[in-house]
Amino acid sequence: MANRTIREARATHGTNPQYLVEKIIRTRIYDSRYWKEECFALSAELLVDKAIALRCIGGVHGANSIPTPFLCLVLKMLQIQPETDIIIEFITQEDFKYARALGAFYLRLVCGSLNCYKYLEPLLNDFRKLRVIDRSGQFQFTHMDEYIDCLLRDECSCDIILPRIQKRPIHEANNELKGRVSVLNDDLDNHERESDEEDIFPPPRPRNDPVEPSRTTLCDDQDGRGHSSSPHRGLPCDREREKLRRSHSQTDHERGKERSRKRHRSRSEQRQRRGSPAHRPHHRKNRGERESNRERGRDWNRCERKGKQYRSGRSK
Repeated sequence: MANRTIREARATHGTNPQYLVEKIIRTRIYDSRYWKEECFALSAELLVDKAIALRCIGGVHGANSIPTPFLCLVLKMLQIQPETDIIIEFITQEDFKYARALGAFYLRLVCGSLNCYKYLEPLLNDFRKLRVIDRSGQFQFTHMDEYIDCLLRDECSCDIILPRIQKRPIHEANNELKGRVSVLNDDLDNHERESDEEDIFPPPRPRNDPVEPSRTTLCDDQDGRGHSSSPHRGLPCDREREKLRRSHSQTDHERGKERSRKRHRSRSEQRQRRGSPAHRPHHRKNRGERESNRERGRDWNRCERKGKQYRSGRSK
């Protein structure tokens, strides 16, 4: 009984208003805790307090497809069918943005295309932020104008398939709606006027006056650091700068050459020392001495062994 549509409710788009929400989502809403605790026996007067208490919008989220309070209130509004004045008051008030979003969504589900364009297009001038719960349960940010544009253009919003409406150019061709005037038209007109004035009266070019030669010479200030208080005094001229650069480059080149020469000399000296005949016999001599010493040690060890054997046999 608590989930049935009221008897006085009118058919919407030729069907039960609650059937505008898919059966799977509708059963999820009926089983949710918010529906059982907050939406039970809810009237149109009490619905206003619940709409003001909203803090986000969205469809279902999480692994279990938990419906948001926003979606529960949408289904409750389809069930009790509040009066049109209450829905228009939701949309026109500017204090509670989530209540405005709730009224706009219900109006998009129930009303025809003319009323949708009439009441929802003024909300495109509202640029306040809205929090949206995505499928993973994370909060995302959008704006009121983006949300309204999604309601007027997209086929699905907040996991609910929206009824189809006529395109705006069709109503304009039938003289049912006037051409939409954007708030940004004034800014665009001002921008075009400024661009036209710039084309007619171009801005003056910056003057590149030649610097006086007296101000380009080097001069020492009172501290003797080669800088002056004026921005032009104490700066070297182009020729002096070129001379300084050349002198620095020459000194750097000469230093590099000197370093390469020293490296070449050190390498050649090392090669000569390694390959000189004076050092080769010395290495050979040392090697021969080492081998002779080893042989002598072996002979000495043999003699000691034989002496020990001779002494042991003589003692016996």
